[in-house]
Parts: sequence; C-alpha cells; structure tokens
Amino acid sequence: MLKITRQISQTTIANQLTKRPHFALMGYLLLALLSPVCVLAEDEVKVDSGVLAYQKGADLKGTLSSVGSDTLNNLMTLWAERFCKLYQGATVQVEGKGSSTAPAALISGSAQLGPMSRAMKQSEIDGFEKKYGYKPTQVRVAVDALAVFVNKDNPLTSLTLAQVDAVFSKFHRRGYAGDIANWGQLGLSGEWAQRSVSLYGRNSASGTYGFFKEEVLANGDFKDTVKEQPGSASVVQGIAVDRYGIGYSGIGYRTSGVKALNLAADADGHFIEPSQKNAYSGDYPIARFLYVYINKKPGAQLDKLTAEFIRFVLSKEGQETVVKDGYFPVPAKVVSEDLKVILGSR
Repeated sequence: MLKITRQISQTTIANQLTKRPHFALMGYLLLALLSPVCVLAEDEVKVDSGVLAYQKGADLKGTLSSVGSDTLNNLMTLWAERFCKLYQGATVQVEGKGSSTAPAALISGSAQLGPMSRAMKQSEIDGFEKKYGYKPTQVRVAVDALAVFVNKDNPLTSLTLAQVDAVFSKFHRRGYAGDIANWGQLGLSGEWAQRSVSLYGRNSASGTYGFFKEEVLANGDFKDTVKEQPGSASVVQGIAVDRYGIGYSGIGYRTSGVKALNLAADADGHFIEPSQKNAYSGDYPIARFLYVYINKKPGAQLDKLTAEFIRFVLSKEGQETVVKDGYFPVPAKVVSEDLKVILGSR
C-alpha cells in the first residue's frame, strides 16, 4: 500500500497549477492519489496495488520498432526483453537517439512506439495529424524526478532552481544575481572554492534537454561550456569521473559515482529530495511523466502486437520493471485511464 504523507486540497492544487501550469502532471498525480486505496511508502518504491498482473494472451508474431527517447532507452529494452520471453515469436527493436526522433518515426511509419521524455510539441502533433487526420495517442508509462547530479565526493547537497539556472544558462532568467562559474560561489570552501564548475548536459535532440531548458532555464540558452553528451548514461559517467562535474539526467541513470541534489523551486523555499513521494506530491519541482506515443486511429482497434506490448508495460510486471530501472511507477488511476483509451475498442 502507498501512503501520502501530506494532504493537499483541490483548491491548493488549482492555485498551484494557475501559478505554474507546467506542473499540471503533479496536480493530476495528487488528484489520482488522494484516495484510501493509493498509499505511498515513505522510503521504498512500490507499484500501486491497483495495477493488475499481466495475463498473457494468445501467441503473437511480428516485429515492433521503438524510436525515440534515450532517457527511456534502458527501460524500453528491459520491457522488450521481458515481452519477447512471453511471446517468442515477437521481436522488439529499440533505438534511443532522443525524443525529437520519435514523432518523425511515427509519422513515417518506421516505428510503432515513440518513447519521449517530454510531451510532444504542438508542431509535432500537427505534423502527425496532417499525415493521418488524427492526433497521436499519448501513453503515460513512468514518472521521473529529473535529477541534478554532482560527483559523489562533492560536499554540496542542495541548490535552488535559480542557482541551477545561473550555473547552466547564459541569461539567468530565474533572477539570480550574477553568473556562477566556480564552486566557491555555491558556498564550498577549501580546495573546492576556486575550482571551476564543469558542466555536462544533453544535445538538442534530447527531450530531457528541452525539458530542462524550458522548466529550469526558463527557455534561456545553455552556456557554450556545457559538454553535450549523446546519452543520459554519458552525462552520469562524465560526472562520476569528473570531481568538479555537474549535470542533469533522469533519476533512473543514478549510479554510486554520483549523487542527486535536493532542489528548491524558490529561494525562500525548502529543499526537496527527488523521491517517489516528492515526485507524486509535486513538491520536487522538476518531476515529469515519461511517455510512449503510438498511432491509434480513433474508434479503431490498435494492432494486436502494439496493444499487447502497451498492456504489458502498464501491468504490474511492467511497472515493476519501471522500479527496477530506477524510475517511479504510474498510479493505478493513470493506468486505468490510458488502457481504456488504448484498448477500449478491442
């Protein structure tokens, strides 16, 4: 069972969403979770007890292609491996070069699955709709607390979003007074004080790059000194071997060589750990859904192989795989709503 440690009224949620509309998913999670059936364990990540175990269907054959998010690459691979053990006649090919590659692959028909670490942009939706006459279907498959990582030896434990902006951005649109270029400017002393901050990030094809740019940098430009990496694993590996490194990545890529900082949305706020509890409550300021987009014509049945793969992803076993990969599972209410949309015409 899950346990919510603080109760927030719907009025409070509405006020929060009015002020910060990009946190709509957090308000949704709260509304989904404020029930006696859904409780969140304080220190361990568990799948909502309302998410049903997977029931294997008739044997299936065929090939699915997944093109999109690097953040979801490991998770898509784990899902594919488990799915193909159940259906030995099925093959799932996974390519993770960035969320921006997913819409084009879905539009061209070269992929049936489009994993993305951000929601589709309106221009991407419009491109899909121009081709097919209807919008792509969005499936919420996991929850991520996007993390700001430093090397495990770094004594720093927390930052405000304004400080993170001043570290990574040229423009400091969150209002921090001045640029942050060395660790002493963040309060570190001794041998750290004069050491330059070494920046790691993703390339522009990444949904995580776009999400971080929008939500943390307020759409400001990244500094030219950011070392752009081709994948999330590369970001974390770089920080793990660079004592003075800092970067951002999905929480699922955390290793023993790095630590995730606690973050505060405001200078006068309190610092929040990137935990399941805090992602669900909306207290952690840069939590997000992770998605898989599919091509489903309204009122028509989804092809059996794609439908069965999504049904597995949103099962107890599929969501246990989410936990295994270091992300947070989606609540049963979200699973139920998305399955109804996807499988309702079967």
